[in-house]
Amino acid sequence: MELKTPLYDVHVKYGGKIVPFGGYLLPVQYGTGIVAEHMAVRTKAGLFDVSHMGEVTFEGKDALKNINMLVTNDCSGMYDGQVRYSPMCNENGGVVDDLLVYKKNDESYLVVINAANHDKDVAWMKARVFGDAVFTDISSSVAQLALQGPASKDIILKLTDEASLPVKYYSFTEHVGVGGIDCLVSRTGYTGEFGYELYTKPENAADLWEKLIEAGAEFGLIPCGLGARDTLRLEAAMPLYGHEMNDEITPLETGLGYFVKMTKDDFIGKAAMENKGEPTIKRIGVELCERGIAREECKVFSSDKEVGHITSGTMCPYLKKAVGMALVDKDISEGDELFVEVRGKKLRAEAVALPFYKRTK
Repeated sequence: MELKTPLYDVHVKYGGKIVPFGGYLLPVQYGTGIVAEHMAVRTKAGLFDVSHMGEVTFEGKDALKNINMLVTNDCSGMYDGQVRYSPMCNENGGVVDDLLVYKKNDESYLVVINAANHDKDVAWMKARVFGDAVFTDISSSVAQLALQGPASKDIILKLTDEASLPVKYYSFTEHVGVGGIDCLVSRTGYTGEFGYELYTKPENAADLWEKLIEAGAEFGLIPCGLGARDTLRLEAAMPLYGHEMNDEITPLETGLGYFVKMTKDDFIGKAAMENKGEPTIKRIGVELCERGIAREECKVFSSDKEVGHITSGTMCPYLKKAVGMALVDKDISEGDELFVEVRGKKLRAEAVALPFYKRTK
């Protein structure tokens, strides 16, 4: 049975088309449609309910040691109020999930995990806690909203003062009064656009949503659903668990080597990745040169040789191009002619650089 986020009634009120996702009932889109929602985020602003995401905490003198053993990135040296992205691997080097680590202080960290992996991640982490560290799943006591788009700052400044907002990308501030509602506000997002993610108590979520919608009316802010969230992240070439990564694929094989610090003393999956050696596959961008849309699992060919498969694909509303991310043989290079098999027909395509879209500051 699917759960409801604290904003379920708000989505119904605003005409959201509700679908099951990650164990929750969430809006895939509103009456405006996915393309309009996508374009609003790229040019103005969009508001998302991401309360289905999971949140856990590590507290104690060994909190950092625990996190550094669990994740591939190095969380040493983070400043208080910093956010860091990292994959979390199994003993074979495959990805259990990707997540965000928020450092509150030397003995207190918040970790944000994917909704669909919540139960798996919690069990995985809980079973590996050691030393002076307390692990707590606080997911049910946190609601999360994402305000994304170039007008995000103008909108939030109608509800709070600039001095209380985080300035740097991947940083956060606690106890920000947004319209009088206590929030943790971070300069993060999953759209490739400027924006904020706001964490608050579930009982405050509906009020916060309405205040943001009202404040954003003059700036073109609209509610957005899962559909636009997916097209936006794909256009910005942001990987998604279960597509660009899974329990079999290592971060090194899917273009996340920057977030794997092999110089760390140890972490789960390090030895397996060392033993596996140089990756034989990599993640690339694919742009179709013929009419059609490449979907997940479509085969990718170089001449007549199958060289990989599409992991995510769509028609990008802002770029007006049909693109996809693919895992292919490491010998494929940018500019190579490829073919993507769509419904039994091989469509001509080109290997292109990632990301497809990058915002201009």
